Amino acid sequence: MVLVPTAVLFGRVWTDNADKRDQIQLEQKGVEYITTLTPLISALAESQSTSIAGVAEPPETLAAAVTGVSEADARLGDDLRTKERWADLKDKISKLPSATSRIDKLNAHIEVTDLTLALYAAVQRNSKLALDPEADISSLQQAVATYMPRVTVEVNRTGDYANLLQTLPAANRPQIQAQFAYEVIAVQESVKRLTEALQSAVDNTTSATLSSSLVNALDSFRRGIEQLIRGADPTGGQPSSGTTSTAQTTLQGALSNLAGVTLREMDRLLDDRLDSLNYRRGEAVVMGALALLFVAGALIWPAFARRRDSEPVAPAADRPIGESTRDVALDRPAPPGPYGAPPPYGAPGPYGQSPGYGDLDATRGERSGALR
Repeated sequence: MVLVPTAVLFGRVWTDNADKRDQIQLEQKGVEYITTLTPLISALAESQSTSIAGVAEPPETLAAAVTGVSEADARLGDDLRTKERWADLKDKISKLPSATSRIDKLNAHIEVTDLTLALYAAVQRNSKLALDPEADISSLQQAVATYMPRVTVEVNRTGDYANLLQTLPAANRPQIQAQFAYEVIAVQESVKRLTEALQSAVDNTTSATLSSSLVNALDSFRRGIEQLIRGADPTGGQPSSGTTSTAQTTLQGALSNLAGVTLREMDRLLDDRLDSLNYRRGEAVVMGALALLFVAGALIWPAFARRRDSEPVAPAADRPIGESTRDVALDRPAPPGPYGAPPPYGAPGPYGQSPGYGDLDATRGERSGALR
């Protein structure tokens, strides 16, 4: 009666704990994968800017970033279902140097960065980071996997469009001018959403280090955004390519730093939740073991008590001093009365006989003659 409900409750607690552990471990894999995508998106932004500027060879950072993502995909791709997507993206990255004109290079990089953003979204979805029940982790993953890479791409495109406007013929400028204006507005919108997500994480977190860790990174990021807006001059003037290029470099570093801080905080929060689940698992094991011990004791103790009750009683001579001799005293002759008088009437005689009151003994006379 005790074991059945205990086993049912233990099974439910164990299953729920195991499901939550599996989810957290999958989310940790997602954080690990996103950590390798952060250098990739920055390297692609650098490659786009240098290729438009006329540099034929891609930057060394791009090859290192591709290697890092490939290693992560080899370990985590099966669980996160990213292998096919990464293989296609990696193939397109390898073909970036084959573009000839500046516009073709820009379009090729835009396609690759869009695919990289889609890979971010796939990791969010397949690792279930987007479904995390905690408000702080949910906001942080949205900031680091949605808005930060988007801001990185949009800021880089804004700077590259500003540089193209300085060198393209007048006939080709209207389309680039429209794209430039669109990217400036997109940057402002993405920055707003990024700031809201980080503020929501700070307001709802249990971490004692999240707020202080984000302060310095956010300050540098905001200064870069203000510089970019000034250089872009979205109110109608000609953009300053020098100012936007400087802001672009500042923002790339600030975003990389901000992403690193955010990812470390997410990993710390997930580790704390996993430790809490490990404690609860150990607690459930201890409670289950105690229930088994109590049931085993309840079964064994009555049998032990019955065994003690069925043991034979030792003879009077072998009993310890002070043990009751009431049962044995009935077999002994009654002690004489005071001053040597015969035993009281009704007490057993020397032969264990005790004749009743008024009984006639037919052999009494024969006994008397024999004695004489």
